[in-house]
Amino acid sequence: MHCPFCGDNDTRVTDSRLVADGDQVRRRRQCASCAERFTTYETAELVMPRVVKADGSRETFDETKLRAGMLRALEKRPVSAEAMEAAVERIRQALRARGEREVNARDIGEAVMQSLKQLDQVAYIRFASVYRKFQDIDEFRAEIDRLSQEPDPQ
Repeated sequence: MHCPFCGDNDTRVTDSRLVADGDQVRRRRQCASCAERFTTYETAELVMPRVVKADGSRETFDETKLRAGMLRALEKRPVSAEAMEAAVERIRQALRARGEREVNARDIGEAVMQSLKQLDQVAYIRFASVYRKFQDIDEFRAEIDRLSQEPDPQ
């Protein structure tokens, strides 16, 4: 590791700690040349699969898009930011765990709907109405009826 102060590459680690729930290692380093101290963070580089859109185009997975869609559905609903972030993380981990290089956008949408169904049924209906392109009130009613037939997730 190069010293950010003098550029020398002779640095030593003085302290290491796990941070971010064990997802990162924080290392305190000291330069052997100038004796300055600095901190580095080490994380595993995990590659997310590419997203295959409905039109066949491909794009990199964008967590901000995922979060934005869920936030839009959860707007003004009694769901904590922590619960929403945990749902985003579960979706990311599930996609990564598939071990595939590409994933259909439809699969991501279905995963979001399942998460929203568990978090808040109103948010689920909001998201489903846009995602499934509901055309009239009958489609809303049919989805609400389907939701009513399922056992309560809480």
